[in-house]
Amino acid sequence: TGSGQQSVTGVEASDDANSYWRIRGKSDSSCQRGTPVKCGKAIRLTHVNTGKNLHTHHFPSPLSNNQEVSAFGDDGEGDDLDFWIVQCSGTYWEREDAVRFKHVGTEVFLSITGEQYGHPIRGQREVHGMAAANHHNYWKAMEGVFIKPSLDPAKHDEL
Repeated sequence: TGSGQQSVTGVEASDDANSYWRIRGKSDSSCQRGTPVKCGKAIRLTHVNTGKNLHTHHFPSPLSNNQEVSAFGDDGEGDDLDFWIVQCSGTYWEREDAVRFKHVGTEVFLSITGEQYGHPIRGQREVHGMAAANHHNYWKAMEGVFIKPSLDPAKHDEL
């Protein structure tokens, strides 16, 4: 059910190679690779293996009937519904901090609750958007690399 776009699911394993997302800036503004991510900044999250962006829109999610979250676009190019605001407690998103992602277009929070899929993705949890901030919307980076900015003034599309 839903939009027919690629599902986004969650797993408990922190070392799942299919769970890697690249943090990118907005498509209409460049940012230097390695620049710290400011709290309150709009970002895109691009799935490393598929090149699709984390996306949401006004479709009900298949299990919880919250708002569907999907993977959308090609090679990191999508649309205006791919932007999320990083909500964190300090000036910058620190790796050890739990953060929230609030969708720019629909104002839902990226969330995961207990709903699990059966066949063909048994045991994976539904990722969806929820209207209210709560304990289901906190996310924490489990792996990651911070790339120190180079002295080269060339601009990149990644943070």
